[in-house]
Amino acid sequence: MTDQPQPAGKTTSRRLPVLVLLPLFLFAALAALFLVQLTMGRDPSVIPSALIDKPAPQTALPALEGLTENGQPVPGLTNADFEGQVTAVNVFASWCGPCRQEHPFLERLAEVEGLQMAAINYKDPTENARRFLASFGNPFDRVGTDDDGRAGIEWGVTGVPETFLIDRKGTIRYKLFGPLTEENYQGFLAEIRKLQAE
Repeated sequence: MTDQPQPAGKTTSRRLPVLVLLPLFLFAALAALFLVQLTMGRDPSVIPSALIDKPAPQTALPALEGLTENGQPVPGLTNADFEGQVTAVNVFASWCGPCRQEHPFLERLAEVEGLQMAAINYKDPTENARRFLASFGNPFDRVGTDDDGRAGIEWGVTGVPETFLIDRKGTIRYKLFGPLTEENYQGFLAEIRKLQAE
């Protein structure tokens, strides 16, 4: 089979269809957006929350059954517990890998004078949560259980772990998405100090 000669004056050009280039354009746009976020100096682990500067959602979570500290039951979590002291509320679960990674930083926070450590155990069987805290240590003064995830919805939880800072009036002032790490611990501690100084 031989190639047919092209008529004079006509050339063939191969054009890539627009649909073939579309993924390339989308990738370039996302890469540019990512670059802008990085250069703006914002911490990507801090996600804006509609609850910032609003009272903490109505919370009445029962204690984690069987969890004790110095022979005394560790209490659950209610809104009244936020009054008069700065509180860090950590949302965790035993099935959450990053929760294990951040646990040493929660234990460091538990040593901060004047900071109440509270937790919401999110969609986690009681026995698993107790075993998790027995294994890694319990840095929390209060642990409320959220078996069905309803409190998580009220708090705007998008993933586990997340940690909120509540001021002395019961207002959410800061939210950290993801685990506490060596990179963000000092910044989180600075937020606590700011609230304690108010």
